[in-house]
Amino acid sequence: MSEITTDLTRRRMLQGAVVATAVAAGTVVLGLTGPTATPAVGADTAGGESFDEVFRGRRIQGMPMSGDGHHAMSGYMVLIDGRELHMMRNADGTWISVINHYETFTTPRALVRAAVNSLDGADLAPIAA
Repeated sequence: MSEITTDLTRRRMLQGAVVATAVAAGTVVLGLTGPTATPAVGADTAGGESFDEVFRGRRIQGMPMSGDGHHAMSGYMVLIDGRELHMMRNADGTWISVINHYETFTTPRALVRAAVNSLDGADLAPIAA
């Protein structure tokens, strides 16, 4: 009976070692790829400045907003061809949008440029009230 107990213990130890190795490898892979995106090339604002430019044939604008309505949390608004792109500021100061909600961006300009890239010519649907 003691041989069976020893064998089960060895098996559990090996299973534990395999799980620990897989978790460590997964952590390294996540650390290398990370959830954050590289900002788009070009000058960026830190979030407090306005911008108005044409990017890939689309007019993108960003502007600070007063703390009213759904802008109260972020204090900033971005537009693509005059339509608002809903976005949110994370606790760490990064930004996410409804288009790229699994990627974080360092600035609103980088966020809206990535959204234009993701839209790939499609129109931005209006925010439902």
